[in-house]
Amino acid sequence: MTPDPFAIDSKIHRVAGVDEAGRGPLAGPVVVAAVVFAPGRTPINGLADSKQLQADRREELYPRIVERALAFHIVSVQVEDIDRLNIFHATMLGMKLAIEGVRHACEAARVDGNALPRGLTCHAEAIVGGDASDRAIMAASILAKVTRDRYMVELHQQWPQYGFNVHKGYSTPQHLAALREHGPCPQHRRSFTRVRDALQGSLLPDAPTRVDETEVATVVESDETVIA
Repeated sequence: MTPDPFAIDSKIHRVAGVDEAGRGPLAGPVVVAAVVFAPGRTPINGLADSKQLQADRREELYPRIVERALAFHIVSVQVEDIDRLNIFHATMLGMKLAIEGVRHACEAARVDGNALPRGLTCHAEAIVGGDASDRAIMAASILAKVTRDRYMVELHQQWPQYGFNVHKGYSTPQHLAALREHGPCPQHRRSFTRVRDALQGSLLPDAPTRVDETEVATVVESDETVIA
């Protein structure tokens, strides 16, 4: 086996950690963040996967990450682009743009998950469970989650009937009940089965849960369009 000519090591390299928030919800954007720390010990205590932290703790860590990172970049891919590209390719686009946003400060990138965006201009690796093992990815997951949660709270002011401030767009019983009663709003992802069912009036209380075809990470050739 040929050795990797560039083994990524955060102790000696400036590595961008990359993660997303909001891939699974029925509404709102998918948000991707990239964070670069100086090589060596991460200058922030208490980092963890954002899903394992309480909301107030994530809010506390957010400004510390922003202050102590060499660079960070946050990208929101909106609903229209999710429906146009599908959720997998929309997420890959967000990751590519986030990495491009910190490219001046990093030598390599580590992405949470099992797939990498096409066309990256730096060395990169995908790490399954990276948000639980790599501190730059942990930091990115926190920035992405806080940014998206804040956005969903703002959406609640515009469409309070859905309860976006509580479930953040995920398919909770409260959200599905609101979809049955009110139908989708412009921030709902029409490419997701549950939302299409609501549009067609077939989202019934006893309807079985189905896997959204857009949520299956199938890699196909696709032209990537940069969001203006």
